[in-house]
Amino acid sequence: MPELVLEFNGRTWTLDPTRQYTLGRDPQGDIVFDDARVSWRHATIQWNGAGWVLADHGSTNGTFVGGARISETGIGPGTAVHLGNATDGPRLNLSGAAAVATPQAPARQQPYAAQGAGPGWAGQAPPQQPPQQQGWQQQPAPQAAPPSQAAASQAAPRVPQQQGTGAPPVYGDRSPTTFHQFSLGRVMRIGRALENDLVVSDLQVSRNHAEFHATPDGRFEIRDLGSHNGTYVNGQPITKGGSALLDHDDIVGVGHSTFRLVGDRLEEFVDTGEVSFSARHLTVEVDGGKQILKDVSFGVPEKSLIAVIGPSGSGKSTLLKALTGYRPANHGDVLYDNRNLYKQFAELRQRIGLVPQDDILHKELTVRKALKYAAKLRFPADTTSAERESRIDEVLRELKLDIHKEKKVTSLSGGQRKRVSVALELLTKPSLIFLDEPTSGLDPGMDRDVMQLLRGLADDGRTVLVVTHSVAELAICDKLLVMAPGGAVAYFGPPEEALNFFGYESWADVFSSFENYRDYDWAGRWKGSQHYQMYAADIDAIAAQSVQMPPPQAMKPPKPQGWGSQLVTLIRRYVSVIASDKGFLALTVILPAVLGAVSLLIDPDKTLLVNPVNPKTGVPTPNGTATTVLLILAVGACFAGAANSVRELIKERVIYERERATGLSRSAYLMSKVVVLGGITVLQGLMVGAIGFSSRTIPDEGVILGHSVLLELSLPIMALGFTSMMFGLMMSSLVKTAEKTMPLLVMFAIIQVVFTGCLFILNGTVGVNQFSYLMPSRWAVGAAGATLDFNGISPNLDDPGNTDPLWNHTASAWTLDMAVLIFLGVVCGFFVARFLRRHEPEVMRK
Repeated sequence: MPELVLEFNGRTWTLDPTRQYTLGRDPQGDIVFDDARVSWRHATIQWNGAGWVLADHGSTNGTFVGGARISETGIGPGTAVHLGNATDGPRLNLSGAAAVATPQAPARQQPYAAQGAGPGWAGQAPPQQPPQQQGWQQQPAPQAAPPSQAAASQAAPRVPQQQGTGAPPVYGDRSPTTFHQFSLGRVMRIGRALENDLVVSDLQVSRNHAEFHATPDGRFEIRDLGSHNGTYVNGQPITKGGSALLDHDDIVGVGHSTFRLVGDRLEEFVDTGEVSFSARHLTVEVDGGKQILKDVSFGVPEKSLIAVIGPSGSGKSTLLKALTGYRPANHGDVLYDNRNLYKQFAELRQRIGLVPQDDILHKELTVRKALKYAAKLRFPADTTSAERESRIDEVLRELKLDIHKEKKVTSLSGGQRKRVSVALELLTKPSLIFLDEPTSGLDPGMDRDVMQLLRGLADDGRTVLVVTHSVAELAICDKLLVMAPGGAVAYFGPPEEALNFFGYESWADVFSSFENYRDYDWAGRWKGSQHYQMYAADIDAIAAQSVQMPPPQAMKPPKPQGWGSQLVTLIRRYVSVIASDKGFLALTVILPAVLGAVSLLIDPDKTLLVNPVNPKTGVPTPNGTATTVLLILAVGACFAGAANSVRELIKERVIYERERATGLSRSAYLMSKVVVLGGITVLQGLMVGAIGFSSRTIPDEGVILGHSVLLELSLPIMALGFTSMMFGLMMSSLVKTAEKTMPLLVMFAIIQVVFTGCLFILNGTVGVNQFSYLMPSRWAVGAAGATLDFNGISPNLDDPGNTDPLWNHTASAWTLDMAVLIFLGVVCGFFVARFLRRHEPEVMRK
């Protein structure tokens, strides 16, 4: 067993192979470092019987050998180790004259989930073996009967592992990651940049994020330095660039780090996944007071995998929304690290990842590009491209997606697409990850792969809760929550004891029993069992932190990116999505060309504007061709504009819901659609107008643009396409499924045909004329008709004095028509923004 000599900063230590050495900032450690980038208990070195091994203990900023971040690797003489930073972190040089060269194990890339784990993370007790069952076994009948209360009590549960449910109100028994001493008048700056007094290596934190000030009167103050993701006091954001005085035991949140002032000492806690999470008496009611979730309580162990199963109508999706804060329960609390999630959602939302059943990414993009845009939206504006790319590469390696990074998402298998959705959530390093039916539609092999992936995420230091219908892989979960019909808990505990608890041999029998005995008191049976006493009875012992809450208007969370930055990113992403869809691109060109060409078939030998002159009498006669051609062009513009947008919001609804919860601006999202689709639609309108008008005789002079008559005629068609596009967005925001958009699109196009004013006289028709003012085609045809002087070339022969004021051959009529047409589009945009609120997490609307 050769000795190893460690040298740092002029000091040397000769390591004894018979003991373990602790490296970190802890003064009680073996080798102490006074550097903010080094964690309290950073790493250990020991002899494993075959060679010296360096193990990272979940440090915040990492341990590096040969420039690569490691979790555990063999070391020996000549090895250089950096702590906290791969280039300029504290460097340890290893040597030893008597050392025997040992083959080094390849460095294993450290997943983020294991970073920053507190002291003692390696000392987790191994799972206990399930006990022998105590003597009874119920044989299922052809129609499963509900097991008796006595049977539930006789099923002997194993002794539960520590779940952290009895932790003190603040941070359980975790020691601070580090602490800092304050003195009067001192300023301590926090941020991601190395020049800060307290360096927080977290991409959720701005380069210069906030400052602690010790005031002369002995009080302390936190000042936000214009951070992007915000600075929080007791879970509530302080004004961007503002400040707040701190009272005793106030909690300050910066990214994944939390700070607490105790006397004149600042304690830092890094959220590494070692947090408790529990639901306490959750009840959700809908209209009429009907309960769809009833008194649900359970506590989740740290770094574990929990499955939620149950028949349809048992409230699984409702429970997931309540646990994530998307739809807070009407009664009860969700406690994250003993902090009320609903009251402190603005801060804690950054610690929670949610993977809905539908993919939360654009399938037309490559894996890397999809993650690139997600990182751009979620990380602060001051993160560099290199920092984002590094984090993306880290996540891709962890989920074994690096070999697929240049493939389009749509070309991946179902299991691989689910991995990409998980990768998107892992970008921000959440401690809790919720998944809704991740194995839905997958074959048994992919089902196993996804569940094994989730098992690995939990083992790496996250808490994972998955709602699933599949029961094939429940054995790999740490805990199982079974929901009964009506939204009550029927069981919570180890999965291997669940069937014994219910008294059946298969889950098919259990679910049949739920269906056949829907009125049975499953929740009462559960609460009267020994399992309840062992696994859930102490949930009320969890004490949520008591903090003063500011008024609701002060709870609006900040956004990681400014409005303009979000808009630019969203536009770039949307353009990339459209550019990758060759079919859509072809359709955007072919559709207006065909619509414009169809108008050429309408009496091609007749002129459009000038009234034909009767060769015998020399008197102009009415020209019906003009209104027919304009009708075709207007309907084409309406249909093309609405078709471009009618599916856009509904097909991205899941993506929008998730991004909105992470700080996406609603108005920036809507404006990105307006800019991109509006640009496409306006160009299509120009093409329709150019084709439809250019081959016909038009006036020599217009009412607004003089001799640019072709442009003056095309502008109403372009504006009509834009406003129709806005109507399409409104329809897309109203429907619940994409299938409902096509009937609405057809109905919209037909209504526009009727109310153009080209089929019958609208002016003077009481009620009908007024209703037509709501139709964009009425005003577009009116503007073009003003240029063409429809009152002259297509007069009302039955009532010559009844001229349509919208068709007056004047500049004021043309301007009014165009102004109202654009105004209708703006009104549609307002309603779209309002309707989008219905599809946001409920907590974001308050």
